[in-house]
Amino acid sequence: MPSEVPPYLQISDDLRRRIAEGEWPPGERLPSRAQLALAYGVGANVLQRAQERLIAEGLLEGRAGSGTYVRTPTERSRMVRARLSDRHTDSPFRTRLREQGRTGSWESNSHVRTPAPEHVAQRLNIAPGDLTVRTCYEFLADGRPAQLAESWEPMAVTDGTPVLMPEFGPLAGRGVVERMASIGVVVDFAVELPRPGRATTEQAHLLGISAGDLVTLVERTYFDLDGRAVETADIVIPDALWEIAYEFPVERR
Repeated sequence: MPSEVPPYLQISDDLRRRIAEGEWPPGERLPSRAQLALAYGVGANVLQRAQERLIAEGLLEGRAGSGTYVRTPTERSRMVRARLSDRHTDSPFRTRLREQGRTGSWESNSHVRTPAPEHVAQRLNIAPGDLTVRTCYEFLADGRPAQLAESWEPMAVTDGTPVLMPEFGPLAGRGVVERMASIGVVVDFAVELPRPGRATTEQAHLLGISAGDLVTLVERTYFDLDGRAVETADIVIPDALWEIAYEFPVERR
């Protein structure tokens, strides 16, 4: 009776076992797909699908024009989030890295008068098409890609103020909480919705990882004292490089 497990799953399980037993150590190139397909008695497409599964798991990595290699494990750094009550004289991202003895920086590109797409409008509780300031970020840790973010702020909140552009003006780079406070908007709390995902080709290129690698997608929205959303962002964090820790204050009697 034929096995109910698809051949590509059987092969990926066997390759995983062989790697765990040290047949191919980290950094070593696997035999070609044609050689492995012949050894397993399957077609090249079945072998490719098995390897793609292990690439998605982070066990293998494909190198264009070179072949498939056992991925060398990288040490994951801790990314601490959810200390909204902190007040810094610098950006939260750079402050967190400085606590680890590391250097944080970023590149950004802002666009004013950007009509809010429907999913952003829902999160900001504004009408689709209402004007926002959209900013795309590439965050770096010690000069290497760390995370991506795409942020939207309603122009109804910041228009005509010195903090309209997040990375220009007197509080450039200081973060949403400090910038909003300077115009009398008190950010009271944030809501973050993390979920697992896979890096798109564009995200992988910017982060220096492979397309399909695991990432953590964080949908974050800041609210003021009246419950009004004043900023929302989509954050992409590569799972192989970062573990995410949430810290919350404990109420004392």
